[in-house]
Amino acid sequence: MFAFDAQQALGFLVSQTASIEAQAYEIQYPDIQYPALVPVDTSANPWAKSVTFYSTDKLGQAEWFSHLAKDMPLADVERSAHEHPIAMAAIGYRYTSEELGQAMMVPGTNLSADRAAAAIRAYEEFMDGLALRGVPPSGTGKTWTGLINNPIVSAGPVINDGAGASTLWADKSPDQILRDINGLLSGVYTGSLTVEMADTLLLPVARLDTIASTPRSSTSDTTILEYLRRNNTYTAITGAPLTIRAVRGLDTAGAGNTARMVAYRRDPQVVKLHLPMPHQFHAPWQSAPMVFDVPGFFRTGGVEIRRPKAFRYGDGI
Repeated sequence: MFAFDAQQALGFLVSQTASIEAQAYEIQYPDIQYPALVPVDTSANPWAKSVTFYSTDKLGQAEWFSHLAKDMPLADVERSAHEHPIAMAAIGYRYTSEELGQAMMVPGTNLSADRAAAAIRAYEEFMDGLALRGVPPSGTGKTWTGLINNPIVSAGPVINDGAGASTLWADKSPDQILRDINGLLSGVYTGSLTVEMADTLLLPVARLDTIASTPRSSTSDTTILEYLRRNNTYTAITGAPLTIRAVRGLDTAGAGNTARMVAYRRDPQVVKLHLPMPHQFHAPWQSAPMVFDVPGFFRTGGVEIRRPKAFRYGDGI
């Protein structure tokens, strides 16, 4: 007769977790978007309650000056401190005495990594939603926004010169669609007095499909997307390629639940996702007479847009 006590079960689970977690963390999730969209900053202390950063603005300009004058034009630097809160979230997994006992019956049996992988998947999905949309209004008391819905970013509808005075790309010609996109990109450049340049363009999935399958003109075998990659404001000025990506959630992110496109510079000086403590599993513990939990925790501050003039939203496409 095979018998075991809770201490044996816990010891067996502890011995298995290192292998389980290594396998689970190795799994890649190709549809998780945020690591490719936002620089992730893990440099803060894992237990910090907030992250402080400083922004500076240079003041002053040179003027004509007489050798007899006393009112010397002076330059200065304006420095402002900003505080960004950090909060904890959790997702773990569980086994029961029955499951552990059955696994212990056969020497050399390893527990499956499926549950740990499910926990990590839930963490990645949480971070994906947080990075893109922030925290929806709820009882959490948090009012964080994300990459695609931050109110400090300049936003406005594209030109309504489509069929029937429409802003929708479905009612516009390829020339008008290209004008809308390049207008958004150049808006970042001119709106920041030529300081900032957007190197990344995010589009709703359906809109990217449209420009990827629509010819540039009735006599062209080049699509709007192919033409855009070679002929856009960012590439024309810098010679570097423009990053163009389809992102879920943009279909209703604009004002009045309209489709939104986003232009921004993907740079940690402009935008970053604070993640002082990436997801990690802690030691298993017995949470009930026949239940053993493996807790998993992470600490994050969500997305912080440090230089909003390097961003621009275009709505109604």
